Amino acid sequence: MILQALNRYYDILLEDDDTKIAPFGYSAVGISFALDLSPDGELLNVLPLFEQVQRGKKMVEVPRSMIVPAQVKRASNVASNFLWDNAIYVLGISDKDEDKPQYSEERFQAFRQWNSSLLAGVEENAARAVIAFLHQYNPQTAREHPAIVDHLEALLKGGNLVFIFNGDFVHRNKSLRRAWEASLATQDADWMQCLVTGEVTPIARLHPNLKRVRGAQAVGASLVSFNERAYESYNRTKAQGLNSPVSEKATFAYTTVLNYLLSDANPNKKLSMGDATVVYWAESENRAYESAFAAFIDPAELDDSSAKQTGRKKAEQALLTVTEKVTRAHMLDLDALLADLKEEDPQFYILGLSPNAARVSVRFFITDPFEKIIDHIKAHYRDLAIVKEYDDQPDYLTVRRILYETVSKKARDQDAAPLLAGAVFRAILTNAPYPAALYYAIINRIRADMDDKEKKITKINYIRAAVIKAFLTRKYRYQPTNPFKEVLTMALNEQSTNPAYLLGRLFAVLEKVQAEAIGNVNASIKDRYFTSACAAPRSVFPILLRLSQHHIAKAEYGHTSDRRIQDIVNLLEVEHNPIPARLTLDEQGVFILGYYHQRADFYTTKDKSI
Repeated sequence: MILQALNRYYDILLEDDDTKIAPFGYSAVGISFALDLSPDGELLNVLPLFEQVQRGKKMVEVPRSMIVPAQVKRASNVASNFLWDNAIYVLGISDKDEDKPQYSEERFQAFRQWNSSLLAGVEENAARAVIAFLHQYNPQTAREHPAIVDHLEALLKGGNLVFIFNGDFVHRNKSLRRAWEASLATQDADWMQCLVTGEVTPIARLHPNLKRVRGAQAVGASLVSFNERAYESYNRTKAQGLNSPVSEKATFAYTTVLNYLLSDANPNKKLSMGDATVVYWAESENRAYESAFAAFIDPAELDDSSAKQTGRKKAEQALLTVTEKVTRAHMLDLDALLADLKEEDPQFYILGLSPNAARVSVRFFITDPFEKIIDHIKAHYRDLAIVKEYDDQPDYLTVRRILYETVSKKARDQDAAPLLAGAVFRAILTNAPYPAALYYAIINRIRADMDDKEKKITKINYIRAAVIKAFLTRKYRYQPTNPFKEVLTMALNEQSTNPAYLLGRLFAVLEKVQAEAIGNVNASIKDRYFTSACAAPRSVFPILLRLSQHHIAKAEYGHTSDRRIQDIVNLLEVEHNPIPARLTLDEQGVFILGYYHQRADFYTTKDKSI
């Protein structure tokens, strides 16, 4: 299903004039230099082909992206590209020449032999010039060549080279392109039924690597590969890609699209969720769907370029307006907009790829109509909605912010658990209950952390309270009864009689009384007793209530706090229902919500009185 979706998207991109996607048999590659040849094959000049691009606040030089004959797949093997390659193959020079003189020579000979054999039958002056260059050029004297000397250091760094003849790039010559395409058709291949297209066609034994998957090898990693007998099918020993027959054309299409989605050429940036690199696309010519999705799921990932794509349709421009508003953190209702896009409500795909040695594993693959995906994201934000501690806190709690709260601020590695990140992201996009691991991680951090202003650590903050509320909301949403429904609200519910919620409120009042009585202390009741009060309240609250009487006597507004305490104790009805000895994990979350709601209400009341 993944490969089929990518193949359909390849066909869409191929028709898009704004996207430089390579046709079958070709690759989009960064080219650093061009070798200018005379008709008799003499090297006249080495021309830099770098382009200036904006990276952050700086302008940097990058190789020019060009469509060239398809890149070969090589690891330790010697294999040459056609009409382009790096300096080791094209010029026979490398930084290993002193220690391994045969290293460059062997690769240059492979380039010479392969290119000469394909160009031999082409009646073109450009082909003759390249053949002449390959036969008269001497790698032994290359470092003294006047055209190479000026760029020797840059060439040895590994940039790719092409040829120029009479001012034109040789690889763009139509006759040479036909020779290349003819070689693809005549290469030996096994014919089988393709699992993607269903056609009987040549099958790819090796699938090109995917690059720019975070954490994977720099040379790239394979999505489909077999190298051990345990993974091979019956009678497919050492058959490589024949174990899962995918045609050469379909293989080319899916790897080309994935590498495009992972590259900087894609205007919609890939996302990072734990160890997963996330790419996404809509099965539509309208590219603004991807931009709108990125804005909703994680506005922090966007930059101006991705939020201001030029549109070709009225609906596209409307979606871009949505994108810009979401980026500014305004809650939106897409219902009216999507009503005009019913015919264009495309299937939307989200693919998470994680590194696995020389391979790439699929962390998750989610597909739904675009409108449904957006509805799920909106539901995520609604479930998280809770009263804020401060006005400048974000309305949208993204996955990145949520996962950050599961990691100790004192830890060297600030990345969340990879499996947790993928599970949370999947729950958001499918509108499923959040993983229990998220809830446990938040509870554990609340138990372990101590308030520390210098290190910006807050034991119970806006995000943690929001996650607890959202988790419990989703957990009980589809169950026959929800014992906590009345307290899973945005703000304080003063009428609730839920014991865990009332105890959380009571703890917040007792903490405030202490602060009013003696100000800042080295260890407040929150530091000393919160974890115990949350898990085993009966053992702690009698002590806290006795202490509160001393604090009330000292506090300027002690009588007000005393009245609050009495009101909450009356709702608890401790005479008939003693304080619980233990609270379950869910009840501990409700305790924390009660504490947070009550504390937030103190500040809200203060603001209203000003």
